[in-house]
Amino acid sequence: MNREDATGVVVELSGAAPIIGGVGNSTFDLVPFDRPRNFYMWNSMGMASSIGLGLALARPDLRVVVLDGDGSILMNLGSLATEITSGVNNLVHVIWDNGGWEITGGQPAGSPFGVDLEVVARGCGYTRTATVRDLESFRAVFAEAMSDDDAWAIVAHVAPGDSPHRPSKNCVQLRDRFRAALS
Repeated sequence: MNREDATGVVVELSGAAPIIGGVGNSTFDLVPFDRPRNFYMWNSMGMASSIGLGLALARPDLRVVVLDGDGSILMNLGSLATEITSGVNNLVHVIWDNGGWEITGGQPAGSPFGVDLEVVARGCGYTRTATVRDLESFRAVFAEAMSDDDAWAIVAHVAPGDSPHRPSKNCVQLRDRFRAALS
């Protein structure tokens, strides 16, 4: 599955939900679908989940989407347990699994060695999880997650590949725009 195509599905089905893009390609693939409620994270590998959790706690009236890489979630595995033990039910955590730390040079990580991130999410307390390998399945599962009233972890196996996109505005402008969109 192509990660940018799947990101397009996320934006299409998210409505007014804020989307937190994780470091690197998770953010870069979001750029062609720019909107004020996209948060583009830089230089904080593993922290998209923490930002998403904070927003989900602060705004229980909103469904919050986190787009994370498998390498990023491996850098902060504890965040999955923290998401559940915090009691949030309005978080949809999408984990793009390309089998490596692509943004740091493509080192293999996780799934090539037998790590099953859906099983990890379940072990951390998620009761609503899925693993998908094609765009049609991703669309169906993501739509279900967005219409549900529980927290979800979705592991989406994607092809490796660097995104050519970068945000055109500076970080301060993007932060301020995101804040204003949530006011």
